[in-house]
Amino acid sequence: MRVLAPVATLLLSAAILLAGQGLQSTLLPVRASLEQFSTFAIGGMGAAYFFGFTMGCLKGGDLVRRVGHIRVFLAMSAMASAAPLLHGLVVTPLVWGVLRFVTGFCLASLYMVIESWLNESSDNTNRGLIFSFYTMITLTMMASGQMMTLLYEPTGLQLFIVASVLFSIGAVPVALSVAPSPARPAHTDINLRKLFAVSPSGTVGCFVAGLANGSFWGLAPIFAGVIGDAVTMAAWFMAAVVIGGAVTQWPLGLLSDRFGRRKVLVGVTLIAGVVGVVLAAGMLQLDVRGAILLAAAWGGFAMPVYSISVAYANDYADRSEYVRVSAGLLLVYGLGAIAGPFLASALMTWHNASGLFWFAASAHVLLIGFIGYRFFKEGNQAEEPIAFSDALAAAQTTSQVYEEELSE
Repeated sequence: MRVLAPVATLLLSAAILLAGQGLQSTLLPVRASLEQFSTFAIGGMGAAYFFGFTMGCLKGGDLVRRVGHIRVFLAMSAMASAAPLLHGLVVTPLVWGVLRFVTGFCLASLYMVIESWLNESSDNTNRGLIFSFYTMITLTMMASGQMMTLLYEPTGLQLFIVASVLFSIGAVPVALSVAPSPARPAHTDINLRKLFAVSPSGTVGCFVAGLANGSFWGLAPIFAGVIGDAVTMAAWFMAAVVIGGAVTQWPLGLLSDRFGRRKVLVGVTLIAGVVGVVLAAGMLQLDVRGAILLAAAWGGFAMPVYSISVAYANDYADRSEYVRVSAGLLLVYGLGAIAGPFLASALMTWHNASGLFWFAASAHVLLIGFIGYRFFKEGNQAEEPIAFSDALAAAQTTSQVYEEELSE
């Protein structure tokens, strides 16, 4: 715990902010469904969030370079706090889409500040521990926030106020912290062509994770509402997915250290695809308990696809390229998360709510096919995989998108 003491206030801010984000991620699709927004409109709002997040990853660093970490943190917290209130006051799909874009941009910038600060306060001897603790906070607090949807009826303004309060309070520990802020970063450009050349399978894996996970975050409450009560079931279903992902993240990562990244990536992708098919095919037959257990299983295998893909890509990169590769992979994930909600919502509109997991399962099957193609074409090249703790730190570190020169 002594290692965590210098970043305790920063982690506290992150925990409070993530609770607010978790609450919004469940509340908004549920409220939109109750307001009779079309499935395509709800999917569009999910895509708008990830588009804003991607733009925040690309442009938020410029803000930090100009005014510094603390000022950006406070400004983005204020904007993120205002967004939930505006959601509650102006209930229209277009306005909500714009607000989701703004929220995505703000959160990407906030994550940049938090994670660059964590990097500044850690070294190679403790970075894995610090970022594993940060990952645990990320998943558990998001799950806690999702359960907050049970506090009030989603048709009122109360839950939007709670989300706003969480974002506001989350800024306080950082604002009052006496720890020195990191140095201002330099600008960067991201080269996707070079990224794909480094690791085709890792790059495609991150894109598929974005397709599946992005569509899930935007549309899963609609799916859950078919099985049980729209509010209660959505809260438990979303929380189960997050908890499942939290429980399996490290065991699967350690297995990939021991038995090879490609084997574990294919295994988790296959299982996630199978669970997705079971959820989709059995939607109308599932009871609440069965749906929650399957949700935990899906989260346990679908959520780690991104981290393992990042580690897999870094196996092919020089040690000096870890940060650069992970930064590009984050952008690829964001692009997939923009497209995923649109494609999944179109399938749900054409078919029914089960289209969400038919889409996710199809994306995972395509990833398995691509990895198989690469295996038979290139064979096994990654003989000395990096430690998963190092890869997880890189996967979580969106901050370093802007800390180094990424172009050739």
